[in-house]
Amino acid sequence: MAKLRVSYEYSEAEDKSIRLGLFLIACGILSLFILGFCWLSPTLQSLQSRPANCTVVSVLRPEEMFECVFTCGADCRGTSLYPCLQIFVNHSHSGSVALLHFDEQQLVLNPKCSYVPPCERDNQKNRDSVRWWEDYFTKEVNSQAFTCYFNQQRRPDDVLWRRSHDASVLMHCVLWPMVSLLLGTLIVLLTVCARSLAVRAEALQKRRCS
Repeated sequence: MAKLRVSYEYSEAEDKSIRLGLFLIACGILSLFILGFCWLSPTLQSLQSRPANCTVVSVLRPEEMFECVFTCGADCRGTSLYPCLQIFVNHSHSGSVALLHFDEQQLVLNPKCSYVPPCERDNQKNRDSVRWWEDYFTKEVNSQAFTCYFNQQRRPDDVLWRRSHDASVLMHCVLWPMVSLLLGTLIVLLTVCARSLAVRAEALQKRRCS
């Protein structure tokens, strides 16, 4: 009996499906590395900060002024000044006094001050922004306890008012690349399986007709 020959070549539609699946797999792997480098590491460091109860000890505004950079267009940049606001708090974990910062980004931006305002061209607007937060912690918060975050190993003399990243960022860093990776793998597997079944069906049909 003559040997049956069956075509294993993929159709144009199947070829496009496999290419799409491979593209999604590549995007998933690449985005996992990019998001892991840009977001995962800072998020894990942020989640290492433990919550504690803080109370305001003193609110100071030293004479020292700091520079910030503002933008006023595509090719327009300049510098202006803002006053330093220092909020010292007592946190429940160790009972020691620490400098409060709004979040990790502002701590890195200016470790001497508690708050860095959005940089405006007008120095007075920067002063007004700092003064608003000074009044808030002096009059509204005052001696009331509030939740803060600290990391005894990294910065024992600083605490954070809020985290820049939370568990939802960690979930998104892993979830969407994995969805792309799994979806691409599923498309490739389904296309290969469909082609394999089609080849078997074609071979069976030829065998019946021979």
